[in-house]
Amino acid sequence: MSTALVVDDEPQMTAIIAFALTTQGFHVIEAHEGATAMHLLRTHHVDLVVLDVLMPALDGLSLCELIKAKFPNVAIVLVTALSRPEEVIAGLERGADDYVTKPFHPRELVLRARAVLRRYTGPALLRVGDLVIDAARHTVTIGGRRLTLTDTECRLLAHLAARRGTPQSWQDLLREVWGTTNLTGGRDVVKSTVYRLRSALEALDAASYVQTVRGAGYMMPDQPDR
Repeated sequence: MSTALVVDDEPQMTAIIAFALTTQGFHVIEAHEGATAMHLLRTHHVDLVVLDVLMPALDGLSLCELIKAKFPNVAIVLVTALSRPEEVIAGLERGADDYVTKPFHPRELVLRARAVLRRYTGPALLRVGDLVIDAARHTVTIGGRRLTLTDTECRLLAHLAARRGTPQSWQDLLREVWGTTNLTGGRDVVKSTVYRLRSALEALDAASYVQTVRGAGYMMPDQPDR
């Protein structure tokens, strides 16, 4: 049974989310502000955090970033009333795995939660040339040198590695890496993540591992040039 931590300052919304997750087999614990949420993360095994963005004191985006820094293997779904592309991108750049926009159907939230958790149980090891991706530990090395990536960047790289030689459209990447079919702002989300990923690769002279295919998307070649 997966454990979900629901963090929302509104008790009614917390109850709705908790009920939706509980009826679908999750064990749920609750917090109404950031300090309690961090305490629960330190004292409980938590697989998933469902986190409201608009909270007093420590806002959801700051809390999301703090959680990812201290608990990188915990999945995060943001719940937000902010739906503009730049607001969605801000959440994903802080480390969120997915987001749900209010108002939402409880079933949608559960499906997104399950999709996010599946990303943390992929193939144990992927090798392409000098690149080694350990999905279980969320680590990436190139020629033995550690590549520092966010969880989303690591999943994106692993997705391209698993489908090397085949271009992946930004819509495919949104669905498979971010677990969403909501295309609002999606092209920019993918583009900015690819940019950061390539910048990290360039630092190790390995930019050829992620290539842009004009009109088709992004691809990792079968045998990247080094």
